[in-house]
Amino acid sequence: MSSHHQVLVIGGGTAGIMVSAQLKRAKRDLDVAIIEPADTHYYQPAWTLVGANAYDYQKTARPMKGLIPPGVHWIKESASEFKPEENIVVTAEGNSITYDFLVVAPGIKIDTSLIDGLTEALDRDVVCSNYTDPLHTWTVLKNFKGGNAIFTQPKTPIKCGGAPQKICYLAADHFRKEGILDNTNVVFATPGTVIFGVPAIAKTLMKVIHRYGIHFKPFYAPVKIDASNREVTFKSVNPEENNCIVNEGNVLQERTEGTYSTVMPYDMLHLAPPQTAPDFVKSSSLANEAGWLDVNIETLQHVNYQNIFGLGDAAGLPTAKTGAAIRKQAPIVVANILKLMEAKSITDMKYNGYSSCPLVTGYGKMVLAEFDYKNNFLPDPQLKKMLVFDSSKEHWRLWMLKKYMLPYLYWNKMMKGVPV
Repeated sequence: MSSHHQVLVIGGGTAGIMVSAQLKRAKRDLDVAIIEPADTHYYQPAWTLVGANAYDYQKTARPMKGLIPPGVHWIKESASEFKPEENIVVTAEGNSITYDFLVVAPGIKIDTSLIDGLTEALDRDVVCSNYTDPLHTWTVLKNFKGGNAIFTQPKTPIKCGGAPQKICYLAADHFRKEGILDNTNVVFATPGTVIFGVPAIAKTLMKVIHRYGIHFKPFYAPVKIDASNREVTFKSVNPEENNCIVNEGNVLQERTEGTYSTVMPYDMLHLAPPQTAPDFVKSSSLANEAGWLDVNIETLQHVNYQNIFGLGDAAGLPTAKTGAAIRKQAPIVVANILKLMEAKSITDMKYNGYSSCPLVTGYGKMVLAEFDYKNNFLPDPQLKKMLVFDSSKEHWRLWMLKKYMLPYLYWNKMMKGVPV
């Protein structure tokens, strides 16, 4: 079976639905199709709160069929191969779909094989992740009685880079409320060099870390999980200086192993699993050397094929992979496709790398990091007027934004192609 469409979109996630909806709003008679195999669409930004028992998991899920924009063809299959020279996408089911324009937005792939032992350990016993099973995260948190509570993330890019530390702060606040924080060593271990790349945000987050007494471990990259002994091994990402250091007193009961590795016992372990672009993107001629979709970082047009665009988590863009980034990327992709249809050239619109990370720092508290490719702090003027004067500081109104306003805007505006 084969079919042809003016615009073919790969992916029924945030990016794919937004672009499809905005295209149909701009040009009602446009022939748009989405390739997406899933029956359910999840609002994953709320999973941070689900893992801390502050949001209902069921409210994060909606049937895909209710989100496919009216008039858009739903091809309920999986994309498996690109033939860009022929304007063809081949599905896993063996069907060839041709297009005039292609939008690649398949999201990101979780690859647990990149950390030794993670496949066997994840979502079992006291190893958890809001990225895969936030309900299990809450089970682990509520059953935790003290000891080492370790929160970490991999060296690979991940969805919402701030998510691993959000649950760390919520967990520390939960332990405080339960009266066990004094009996707990909360650890945030990251391959990064700083807590956050935007200085104004980092300043606030370091105060949060000191408030909860969190052990902050930069340069720590998780490489192995030994679930039977409840130990996690970290390797220094800066081996010349070996920044995996066993501190004096050693309250975490760490031990060195080899030259650049440190082994740490855990009583609970939360981590963001390693993530990559989907295999059919990585292995294609559309990918860059790192395996991500090779698009111009300002126009989102593929560097080699003018009728192909990419956005969202699979795109090779040097900014945080968030829904807020997609909110700014989608209108540029839509405008450029519509312009190409009429004038054989794209618009002058440029994507500046804008992304936003709502950093929950405790129950009822949040910081909002908004930034561009250069890590400039870019608070939204309208949001500033509505909510708080300085979103780089903790505020309860920002918590309300995260828990109530953003989900509403997502389902009722973004998913329907309404500009927000």
